[in-house]
Amino acid sequence: MKDNTLGKIFAVSAAGVIAVSAALAQTTTTVTTDAGAVTTGLTTRTGSFVTYTPGDEYFTFRTTPAAEPVRYYYTKETTFVDPTGRTVELSAIRPDLPATVYYVNEGNRTIVRKVVLSKPASAIIEKKETTTTTTTTP
Repeated sequence: MKDNTLGKIFAVSAAGVIAVSAALAQTTTTVTTDAGAVTTGLTTRTGSFVTYTPGDEYFTFRTTPAAEPVRYYYTKETTFVDPTGRTVELSAIRPDLPATVYYVNEGNRTIVRKVVLSKPASAIIEKKETTTTTTTTP
């Protein structure tokens, strides 16, 4: 009887060792592919901003001075960059600022995926000057 019990223990142990070694021998292969640029498969328009109001979900843009402005809707995934690729805050958008817009049409909306401004972010900074006049009385 001892031989039978020892044989069972040995068989169960051997099976366990084989199962563990098989589990440890498995490899996982992850393949990553480059999805391409953000602009792949998108329509492109070059022009200038007409209006942008903070808090709105769209801005208006025209391709030529004579063209009617078109609404372009943006999302949280829309990227705004300068020509060097640096991210630009929406607060830098000004009327008549030239840019290239990459978009798709979804239903009756034009959804912007990427905006590349034609000027570097450092050139977009708005300068404010304050003049103070002091007069003295005798």
